[in-house]
Amino acid sequence: MTAPSSVDPRGQLSLVLVALMKGVVYRDTAPAIWHSLDQLQAQVRDHVAVIGLALELDDAEGFAFLRQQPATDGTDVPRLVARRQLGYPVSLLLALLRRKLAESDATTGETRVILSRDEIANLVRLFMPDTTNEARTLDRIDSHLKRVIELGFLRRLEGQEERFEIMRILKSFVDAQWLHVFDERLAAYRTLPTAGDSAE
Repeated sequence: MTAPSSVDPRGQLSLVLVALMKGVVYRDTAPAIWHSLDQLQAQVRDHVAVIGLALELDDAEGFAFLRQQPATDGTDVPRLVARRQLGYPVSLLLALLRRKLAESDATTGETRVILSRDEIANLVRLFMPDTTNEARTLDRIDSHLKRVIELGFLRRLEGQEERFEIMRILKSFVDAQWLHVFDERLAAYRTLPTAGDSAE
């Protein structure tokens, strides 16, 4: 009887690297890739470092992604991970979702935080100018929701068009310092009559 062939480590490494280059790897949605990543962390870090990237892996939250490393020797390395400039409405929505994660961690301890479209809209309305055009307000909130989904910080639940899961990777991009700085900017924005109505 022929013994089963062993898994090619280089083949597994290639699969992991390709998955990371495409975006965030989640333990719950890609368990096989996550297992290989766990076994090959050192090799992955060595490979991506050559092209100016660093592996960010949060085992507790179950996600991993690649982050651009700052140049340390003055070399201007072309960016592989694009910077994204976010306008006020999207930044506001990210801050509010991050707070929801923090509240859940401090109270229920649930690993998944799921909100309806109406719940998210109610959060955002508090920071938008008063208007009698409710349909227009919802259209704008929907456009900001779409952008946050594109960024990978929200996931629409399958078969439930108006329910969304906050992706825990948001914690890596919106930390306490970011929230503090945004709070200061928010205070300034709220003094403007059309602050919450600005486009991204």
